[in-house]
Amino acid sequence: MKDKVVIITGSSGGIGESLAEVFASKGSKVVIAARSPEKLEEVKKKLQSYKGDVLSVVCDVSKENESKNLIDQTVRKFGTIDVLINNAGVSMRALFNELDLDVLRTLMNINFWGTVYCTKYAIPYLLKSKGSLVGISSIAGKKGLPGRTGYSASKFAMEGFLETLRIENLKKDLHVLVACPGFTATDIRKHALSEKGEQQNESPREEGKMMTSQEVAGRIYNAIVNRKRDLILSRNGKLTILLNKFFPGWTDKLVYDHMAKEKGSPIK
Repeated sequence: MKDKVVIITGSSGGIGESLAEVFASKGSKVVIAARSPEKLEEVKKKLQSYKGDVLSVVCDVSKENESKNLIDQTVRKFGTIDVLINNAGVSMRALFNELDLDVLRTLMNINFWGTVYCTKYAIPYLLKSKGSLVGISSIAGKKGLPGRTGYSASKFAMEGFLETLRIENLKKDLHVLVACPGFTATDIRKHALSEKGEQQNESPREEGKMMTSQEVAGRIYNAIVNRKRDLILSRNGKLTILLNKFFPGWTDKLVYDHMAKEKGSPIK
Protein backbone atom coordinates (compact mmCIF):
# COMPACT_ATOMS: atom_id res chain seq x y z
CA MET A 1 0.00 0.00 0.00
CA LYS A 2 3.00 2.35 -0.15
CA ASP A 3 2.10 5.54 -2.04
CA LYS A 4 -1.48 4.32 -2.63
CA VAL A 5 -4.19 6.96 -2.19
CA VAL A 6 -6.67 5.87 0.46
CA ILE A 7 -9.87 7.69 1.47
CA ILE A 8 -11.39 6.81 4.85
CA THR A 9 -14.73 8.31 5.87
CA GLY A 10 -15.66 8.61 9.52
CA SER A 11 -11.98 8.78 10.43
CA SER A 12 -12.10 11.17 13.38
CA GLY A 13 -12.21 8.26 15.84
CA GLY A 14 -12.75 4.54 16.36
CA ILE A 15 -12.13 2.11 13.51
CA GLY A 16 -11.72 4.95 10.98
CA GLU A 17 -8.95 6.63 12.94
CA SER A 18 -7.19 3.29 13.48
CA LEU A 19 -7.43 2.50 9.77
CA ALA A 20 -5.88 5.88 8.96
CA GLU A 21 -2.99 5.09 11.31
CA VAL A 22 -2.39 1.67 9.77
CA PHE A 23 -2.33 3.00 6.20
CA ALA A 24 -0.16 5.98 7.14
CA SER A 25 2.31 3.65 8.85
CA LYS A 26 2.55 1.64 5.61
CA GLY A 27 3.40 4.72 3.54
CA SER A 28 -0.02 5.34 2.00
CA LYS A 29 -1.30 8.79 1.07
CA VAL A 30 -4.23 9.08 3.46
CA VAL A 31 -7.35 11.19 3.09
CA ILE A 32 -9.34 11.49 6.30
CA ALA A 33 -12.93 12.72 6.33
CA ALA A 34 -15.45 13.41 9.09
CA ARG A 35 -17.88 16.08 10.27
CA SER A 36 -15.78 17.50 13.13
CA PRO A 37 -12.93 19.80 12.00
CA GLU A 38 -11.43 19.79 15.51
CA LYS A 39 -11.23 16.00 15.74
CA LEU A 40 -9.94 15.76 12.17
CA GLU A 41 -7.13 18.16 13.01
CA GLU A 42 -6.13 16.00 15.99
CA VAL A 43 -6.01 12.88 13.81
CA LYS A 44 -4.10 14.70 11.07
CA LYS A 45 -1.40 15.78 13.54
CA LYS A 46 -1.06 12.19 14.73
CA LEU A 47 -0.76 10.87 11.15
CA GLN A 48 1.87 13.44 10.20
CA SER A 49 4.28 11.71 12.58
CA TYR A 50 4.51 8.96 9.94
CA LYS A 51 6.00 11.51 7.49
CA GLY A 52 3.48 10.67 4.75
CA ASP A 53 1.02 12.82 2.81
CA VAL A 54 -2.23 13.50 4.68
CA LEU A 55 -5.29 15.39 3.45
CA SER A 56 -8.17 16.15 5.79
CA VAL A 57 -11.60 17.10 4.44
CA VAL A 58 -14.56 18.12 6.58
CA CYS A 59 -17.38 16.06 5.14
CA ASP A 60 -20.89 14.98 6.08
CA VAL A 61 -21.35 11.94 3.84
CA SER A 62 -25.15 12.19 4.11
CA LYS A 63 -24.88 15.26 1.85
CA GLU A 64 -24.16 14.49 -1.80
CA ASN A 65 -22.35 17.77 -2.50
CA GLU A 66 -19.97 17.26 0.44
CA SER A 67 -19.25 13.67 -0.65
CA LYS A 68 -18.48 14.88 -4.17
CA ASN A 69 -16.22 17.58 -2.72
CA LEU A 70 -14.31 14.91 -0.79
CA ILE A 71 -13.58 13.02 -4.00
CA ASP A 72 -12.80 16.19 -5.95
CA GLN A 73 -10.31 17.44 -3.34
CA THR A 74 -8.61 14.03 -3.25
CA VAL A 75 -8.17 13.93 -7.02
CA ARG A 76 -6.97 17.54 -7.14
CA LYS A 77 -4.23 16.78 -4.63
CA PHE A 78 -3.22 13.23 -5.56
CA GLY A 79 -4.57 12.67 -9.09
CA THR A 80 -6.07 9.26 -8.37
CA ILE A 81 -7.86 7.04 -5.84
CA ASP A 82 -6.71 3.51 -5.01
CA VAL A 83 -8.89 2.66 -2.00
CA LEU A 84 -12.21 4.04 -0.75
CA ILE A 85 -13.24 2.86 2.72
CA ASN A 86 -16.85 3.70 3.52
CA ASN A 87 -16.59 3.66 7.29
CA ALA A 88 -18.78 6.58 8.43
CA GLY A 89 -21.76 5.28 10.34
CA VAL A 90 -24.20 5.73 13.18
CA SER A 91 -26.27 3.25 15.20
CA MET A 92 -29.56 3.36 17.12
CA ARG A 93 -31.35 1.45 19.86
CA ALA A 94 -35.13 1.49 20.11
CA LEU A 95 -38.16 -0.59 19.18
CA PHE A 96 -39.54 0.24 15.75
CA ASN A 97 -43.08 0.88 17.05
CA GLU A 98 -41.66 3.54 19.40
CA LEU A 99 -39.27 5.04 16.84
CA ASP A 100 -39.46 8.49 15.28
CA LEU A 101 -39.05 7.80 11.55
CA ASP A 102 -36.55 10.64 11.25
CA VAL A 103 -34.12 8.45 13.20
CA LEU A 104 -34.38 5.75 10.56
CA ARG A 105 -33.93 8.35 7.81
CA THR A 106 -30.79 9.65 9.53
CA LEU A 107 -29.27 6.17 9.64
CA MET A 108 -30.11 5.46 6.01
CA ASN A 109 -28.73 8.84 4.93
CA ILE A 110 -25.38 8.29 6.66
CA ASN A 111 -24.85 4.52 6.52
CA PHE A 112 -26.37 3.77 3.11
CA TRP A 113 -26.59 7.00 1.10
CA GLY A 114 -23.20 8.13 2.40
CA THR A 115 -21.71 4.99 0.88
CA VAL A 116 -23.62 5.53 -2.37
CA TYR A 117 -22.59 9.19 -2.74
CA CYS A 118 -18.88 8.63 -2.07
CA THR A 119 -18.80 5.54 -4.28
CA LYS A 120 -20.61 7.26 -7.15
CA TYR A 121 -17.95 9.95 -7.50
CA ALA A 122 -14.97 7.73 -6.67
CA ILE A 123 -15.74 4.73 -8.85
CA PRO A 124 -14.38 6.11 -12.15
CA TYR A 125 -10.98 6.51 -10.47
CA LEU A 126 -11.19 3.14 -8.69
CA LEU A 127 -11.94 1.42 -12.00
CA LYS A 128 -8.98 3.16 -13.62
CA SER A 129 -6.62 2.16 -10.80
CA LYS A 130 -8.21 -1.30 -10.41
CA GLY A 131 -8.50 -0.38 -6.79
CA SER A 132 -10.50 -1.40 -3.75
CA LEU A 133 -14.01 -0.38 -2.73
CA VAL A 134 -14.67 -1.19 0.93
CA GLY A 135 -17.78 -1.07 3.08
CA ILE A 136 -17.56 -1.39 6.86
CA SER A 137 -20.72 -3.30 7.61
CA SER A 138 -21.85 -5.43 10.54
CA ILE A 139 -23.42 -8.75 11.42
CA ALA A 140 -26.53 -6.52 11.64
CA GLY A 141 -26.26 -6.41 7.83
CA LYS A 142 -26.61 -10.18 7.65
CA LYS A 143 -29.07 -10.88 10.48
CA GLY A 144 -31.72 -8.46 11.70
CA LEU A 145 -31.00 -7.27 15.24
CA PRO A 146 -34.04 -6.41 17.39
CA GLY A 147 -33.95 -2.87 18.69
CA ARG A 148 -31.77 -1.81 15.75
CA THR A 149 -34.14 -1.78 12.79
CA GLY A 150 -32.57 1.32 11.21
CA TYR A 151 -29.03 0.03 11.67
CA SER A 152 -29.78 -3.42 10.25
CA ALA A 153 -31.76 -1.96 7.34
CA SER A 154 -28.94 0.43 6.41
CA LYS A 155 -26.29 -2.28 6.58
CA PHE A 156 -28.39 -4.77 4.58
CA ALA A 157 -28.82 -2.03 1.96
CA MET A 158 -25.10 -1.26 1.93
CA GLU A 159 -24.19 -4.92 1.44
CA GLY A 160 -26.69 -5.36 -1.40
CA PHE A 161 -25.35 -2.25 -3.10
CA LEU A 162 -21.71 -3.33 -2.83
CA GLU A 163 -22.42 -6.92 -3.88
CA THR A 164 -24.18 -5.69 -7.01
CA LEU A 165 -21.27 -3.39 -7.86
CA ARG A 166 -18.89 -6.33 -7.47
CA ILE A 167 -20.89 -8.35 -10.00
CA GLU A 168 -21.40 -5.42 -12.40
CA ASN A 169 -17.64 -4.87 -12.52
CA LEU A 170 -16.63 -8.53 -12.47
CA LYS A 171 -14.51 -8.17 -15.60
CA LYS A 172 -12.97 -4.81 -14.68
CA ASP A 173 -10.77 -5.92 -11.76
CA LEU A 174 -12.56 -3.78 -9.19
CA HIS A 175 -11.96 -5.22 -5.73
CA VAL A 176 -14.99 -5.00 -3.40
CA LEU A 177 -14.66 -5.90 0.28
CA VAL A 178 -17.48 -6.09 2.82
CA ALA A 179 -16.01 -6.14 6.33
CA CYS A 180 -18.05 -7.02 9.43
CA PRO A 181 -16.04 -6.24 12.57
CA GLY A 182 -18.53 -7.40 15.21
CA PHE A 183 -18.76 -5.53 18.51
CA THR A 184 -15.68 -3.27 18.71
CA ALA A 185 -14.54 -0.99 21.54
CA THR A 186 -15.47 2.39 20.02
CA ASP A 187 -17.91 5.20 20.84
CA ILE A 188 -20.54 4.03 18.34
CA ARG A 189 -22.87 2.74 21.08
CA LYS A 190 -22.49 5.95 23.11
CA HIS A 191 -23.40 7.94 20.00
CA ALA A 192 -26.27 5.59 19.10
CA LEU A 193 -29.60 7.35 18.70
CA SER A 194 -32.64 6.83 20.91
CA GLU A 195 -36.22 6.57 19.64
CA LYS A 196 -36.34 10.40 19.53
CA GLY A 197 -32.95 10.85 17.84
CA GLU A 198 -31.00 11.81 20.97
CA GLN A 199 -27.54 10.36 21.67
CA GLN A 200 -27.65 7.61 24.28
CA ASN A 201 -24.28 8.71 25.79
CA GLU A 202 -23.61 5.33 27.39
CA SER A 203 -22.82 1.86 26.17
CA PRO A 204 -25.09 -1.08 27.05
CA ARG A 205 -22.11 -3.44 26.72
CA GLU A 206 -18.79 -4.13 28.43
CA GLU A 207 -16.45 -2.27 26.09
CA GLY A 208 -13.31 -3.65 27.75
CA LYS A 209 -14.11 -7.19 26.59
CA MET A 210 -14.44 -6.24 22.93
CA MET A 211 -11.94 -6.33 20.07
CA THR A 212 -9.94 -3.10 19.86
CA SER A 213 -10.27 -0.76 16.90
CA GLN A 214 -6.53 -1.21 16.24
CA GLU A 215 -6.92 -4.98 15.89
CA VAL A 216 -9.93 -4.55 13.62
CA ALA A 217 -8.06 -2.03 11.45
CA GLY A 218 -5.10 -4.37 11.06
CA ARG A 219 -7.34 -7.20 9.92
CA ILE A 220 -9.16 -4.96 7.45
CA TYR A 221 -5.85 -3.67 6.08
CA ASN A 222 -4.69 -7.25 5.41
CA ALA A 223 -8.01 -8.10 3.75
CA ILE A 224 -7.59 -5.14 1.38
CA VAL A 225 -4.00 -6.09 0.56
CA ASN A 226 -5.11 -9.68 -0.17
CA ARG A 227 -8.21 -8.47 -2.04
CA LYS A 228 -10.66 -10.55 -0.04
CA ARG A 229 -14.37 -10.20 -0.73
CA ASP A 230 -15.75 -10.78 2.79
CA LEU A 231 -14.34 -10.42 6.29
CA ILE A 232 -16.18 -11.63 9.39
CA LEU A 233 -14.08 -10.80 12.43
CA SER A 234 -15.97 -12.22 15.40
CA ARG A 235 -16.56 -15.84 16.35
CA ASN A 236 -20.15 -15.02 17.30
CA GLY A 237 -20.66 -13.41 13.91
CA LYS A 238 -19.43 -16.46 12.03
CA LEU A 239 -21.58 -18.71 14.20
CA THR A 240 -24.66 -16.55 13.69
CA ILE A 241 -24.30 -16.66 9.90
CA LEU A 242 -23.79 -20.44 9.93
CA LEU A 243 -26.74 -21.15 12.24
CA ASN A 244 -28.99 -18.76 10.34
CA LYS A 245 -28.31 -20.64 7.12
CA PHE A 246 -29.53 -23.96 8.47
CA PHE A 247 -31.73 -23.07 11.47
CA PRO A 248 -33.17 -19.57 10.86
CA GLY A 249 -36.08 -19.86 13.30
CA TRP A 250 -33.88 -21.06 16.13
CA THR A 251 -31.35 -18.34 15.34
CA ASP A 252 -34.11 -15.74 15.63
CA LYS A 253 -34.70 -16.88 19.22
CA LEU A 254 -30.99 -16.89 20.03
CA VAL A 255 -30.55 -13.36 18.71
CA TYR A 256 -33.64 -12.16 20.57
CA ASP A 257 -32.42 -13.59 23.86
CA HIS A 258 -28.91 -12.22 23.35
CA MET A 259 -30.05 -8.68 22.59
CA ALA A 260 -32.62 -8.74 25.41
CA LYS A 261 -29.78 -9.22 27.90
CA GLU A 262 -28.24 -5.83 27.08
CA LYS A 263 -28.28 -3.26 29.86
CA GLY A 264 -31.42 -1.15 29.44
CA SER A 265 -32.59 -3.22 26.46
CA PRO A 266 -35.82 -1.96 24.85
CA ILE A 267 -36.83 -5.58 24.26
CA LYS A 268 -39.30 -6.64 26.91
